[in-house]
Amino acid sequence: MKPYHNSPLLYEEGFSIIINEVSTPIENSTFYYFDYDKRSHSVNMDFPHFHSFYELMILLSPKAYHFVEGKRYDLIANDLVVLQPSVLHQSEYLPGPPSDRIIIGFMLPKQISFCASGYKEILSVFNSPVPVFRFHREEQNRLYQKLNEIVDIARTVPNVNVRNLLIHSKFTEFLFLLYEMQELNHYVPNVENGVKEKIYTITNYIHTHYTEDISLASLADTFYISPYYLSHQFKNVTGYTVVQYIQLTRIKNVQYLLLNSPMRITQVAESTGFSSFSQFNRVFRKFCGMSPSDYKLSSHQTSYHPVAPDAKQ
Repeated sequence: MKPYHNSPLLYEEGFSIIINEVSTPIENSTFYYFDYDKRSHSVNMDFPHFHSFYELMILLSPKAYHFVEGKRYDLIANDLVVLQPSVLHQSEYLPGPPSDRIIIGFMLPKQISFCASGYKEILSVFNSPVPVFRFHREEQNRLYQKLNEIVDIARTVPNVNVRNLLIHSKFTEFLFLLYEMQELNHYVPNVENGVKEKIYTITNYIHTHYTEDISLASLADTFYISPYYLSHQFKNVTGYTVVQYIQLTRIKNVQYLLLNSPMRITQVAESTGFSSFSQFNRVFRKFCGMSPSDYKLSSHQTSYHPVAPDAKQ
């Protein structure tokens, strides 16, 4: 494990820390996953995904993009992305050498008996309207030193129970420091200045209005674009038709509700923008290859990746 070039973080490709397996019922346990690895342009995801746990991503390589609820954020080295559970997101790495990054997934029990209000307060940093933090080097040194200390604990403390407790304690310090430093964030989101940015604005609108009756025509009216132009540019930028993108966004949210809420299947269909239960069943089978009830009975997963059909809608 060595200091990464132009970063205060220690890094070693393939290093990981796991406390409890992801198959453990997330809502009733403490879970941590630290992954020090790289990703390349060739493995970019086709569509946003989500998790049932909190996630942080620190980019170490020069540049990448991250989409959160359809909005694009430009990243540079040492930027920190923070994501709440169930938020649709997607990384896009640029052509060329693979990008090094650190991913941290974690979840605390929903009912914490000790200092519950304190945990709730420091976790409020994940509610930030801008999910990317960019700090000057002095602040980076302070914040990322906590993660380096976690690496040292993982490598040197032999007793697994003591090691896990120390990692949990040190990560709580990291969260508190991030909470304390959030006002020092100097990240500025991109300003709309082209066709791609306009399409990203529309994808963000879809992610925040998918429960409503939206269509190609209504989006064209809302954003003062001709339906033909929107259809053409939307497919060029996202790889999906407008209808496919709307349906995939709804299905992603359906999947989360099926596995993480007490709602009945009919209630899920009504709350996610489908015009009828028959349409809901048809679209779900098309994207997921099974019925909603079969999906709900299947093993609980922590992220979900339905594949868009090749046929046009």
